[in-house]
Amino acid sequence: MSYMSYETAQTTALRNGIMNRVYAWMTAGLFVTGAVASFVAGSNALVSLIFGNPILFFGLFIVQIVAVIGVSAGINRLSPAVATAIFMAYAALNGLTMAAIFLAYTQASIASTFFVTAGAFGAMSLYGYTTKRDLTTVGNFAIMALLGLLIASLVNLFLHSAALYWILTYAGVLIFVALTAWDTQRIKRMAAQVSDETSAGRVAVLGALRLYLDFINLFIYLLRILGVRRN
Repeated sequence: MSYMSYETAQTTALRNGIMNRVYAWMTAGLFVTGAVASFVAGSNALVSLIFGNPILFFGLFIVQIVAVIGVSAGINRLSPAVATAIFMAYAALNGLTMAAIFLAYTQASIASTFFVTAGAFGAMSLYGYTTKRDLTTVGNFAIMALLGLLIASLVNLFLHSAALYWILTYAGVLIFVALTAWDTQRIKRMAAQVSDETSAGRVAVLGALRLYLDFINLFIYLLRILGVRRN
């Protein structure tokens, strides 16, 4: 084997190893979120504490946002271990607030929607990883659409429009389907540029966070469509 072939093989192996870690950490994050959400939903005391106290509830949201920004913006200054710890802490905090899902929807519909989400996510992530097409334009459009979605959702808090609610729901599904493919392609390209283990660990955690967010949001919007509410 020539030196060039050996170097290419090493690069491919490192990239594949990073992607494996991305999906492993993402899955771990989802497991932590689901476990915490299920535990909280099963405790009347915790439900009353979190959802009966608006200050605490919105405070948890603020801490989650800070955690996401902290990992995303400071990933190059954080060690892989610290970045991973922050990501897992964020996943647990997210579980505290997502317990509302277990209170609002039946467990059967949550489970079925999770598997639908996993299928859609898996298909789009595979597409993003294997396609030769540059998805940058698609991703930029999805980001702009996401900003519009957030603004429209805030407006609808005051309008209480059922029609707008469903338009935003279906738009949310399409946006996060597109973001899943784009983020996967971006992570693959980041992994291809890694040359040391520390950088590989950082990319793995950042990639896991991005795909975790795509999965969670896709799940939430699909649950609006497929979920069966408790009586």
